[in-house]
Amino acid sequence: MTTKLLVVAAALLASVSAQAQVAPLNFDQAAYVTCREAHAMQVEPRRMLALYLADHAARHRGVAIPDGEQGAQLALLVRGGCTLAPDAYLFTVIDRAIVAEMAKLPKRR
Repeated sequence: MTTKLLVVAAALLASVSAQAQVAPLNFDQAAYVTCREAHAMQVEPRRMLALYLADHAARHRGVAIPDGEQGAQLALLVRGGCTLAPDAYLFTVIDRAIVAEMAKLPKRR
């Protein structure tokens, strides 16, 4: 009985980790990725996911995500938020970072 349970648990963990390597296909899937799940992704899919979510949140807030120092500061806020709350949704952390820095961000054209 315990051996079967261990085999099922191992298969479940393998499928979860395999799913964590691939970026979601649409916003409905992307919005519910936690910081912990994003951290388990490969670097490039994680970066693409974060940029996609940041662009979506920035459009909603009427601001643009700049390159350079301001963008890096925003990324540090997201990184800190995910460190403090790894089970939080990545989209929520990104949106809150944008709201915190909204006065400093350029308006969307």
